[in-house]
Amino acid sequence: MALAACSREYPQSALHPTADFGDQIDVLFRTIFWWAVGVFVIVEAALLFVLFRYRDRPGAADPKRVHGHTLLEVAWTLAPAVVLVFIAVPTIRTIFRTEAAPPADALTVEVIGHQWWWEFRYPDLGLVTANEMHVPQGRAVVLSMTSEDVIHSFWAPKLGGKRDVLPGRTTRIVFTPDSIGEVYGQCAEFCGESHANMRFRVMVDAPEVFALWADRQLQPAVPVDSLDEPLRQGAQVYLTKGCLACHAITGVSAGVLGPNLTHVGSRTTIASGILPNTPEGLTRWLRNPVGEKPGSLMPQIPLTDDEMALLVAYLQSLN
Repeated sequence: MALAACSREYPQSALHPTADFGDQIDVLFRTIFWWAVGVFVIVEAALLFVLFRYRDRPGAADPKRVHGHTLLEVAWTLAPAVVLVFIAVPTIRTIFRTEAAPPADALTVEVIGHQWWWEFRYPDLGLVTANEMHVPQGRAVVLSMTSEDVIHSFWAPKLGGKRDVLPGRTTRIVFTPDSIGEVYGQCAEFCGESHANMRFRVMVDAPEVFALWADRQLQPAVPVDSLDEPLRQGAQVYLTKGCLACHAITGVSAGVLGPNLTHVGSRTTIASGILPNTPEGLTRWLRNPVGEKPGSLMPQIPLTDDEMALLVAYLQSLN
């Protein structure tokens, strides 16, 4: 059991926060933990003392019974009250800090939960992406969250606490990331067959890298007529096989039911993080969406091997 605590680092551990929200929760957790350790030590020490001091021994008289010891009763009433005060005060302070209004220059990201993927909208920047949220290091971020269907829960352990994502209501998380890198997250509220497959990633970029990413995301896709012949054929597969009915590609199609694919080639994963964004991973997904993600609303599109290869090459070119 002791060695189990020495296992490898897990990508969704809440014990290594990378944002101020997570830091505040971590400090509170460690404060309460050490109070709990102190209570445990005192209680167990008293128990062991009683067990050894008053254990049954041959020829020993029965220990004297004590009734109505006022000082003892006052002590074991006040001691828990004092401990609770030392726990309650930092807890309430942390609640107020994590619920405080965001700073005026905070980056707003609208998070929309779908069965079973995440949509991220940046109203101040005018861009939309899916399943991979980019944020700048050192700048406050406010997530304004709602759901298109059922109750979900947004949870990126290294950034901070969970928040339910509710249809018809808006919930909020405010945090400032302090470390560049990828943060893993997922839905933490059972929401149907593919609840476990409703994952996402938060990419914390240096400010200048984030600015370049945002500028790139605002660019429309290359017009179909300007593509090389194989990619033009792939775009025709996209346009004629029903993909455009659900997926938006700026300058090509305006579907709104599925993730925006304008720059899908720049993402590291597909299908809410369950498959790598490689030709092999994308082919697996297009061949059998329901097999890869049970309950997926994306239909299986009948494509020949040549059509599949052309469509995959086109989607991979959308950087």
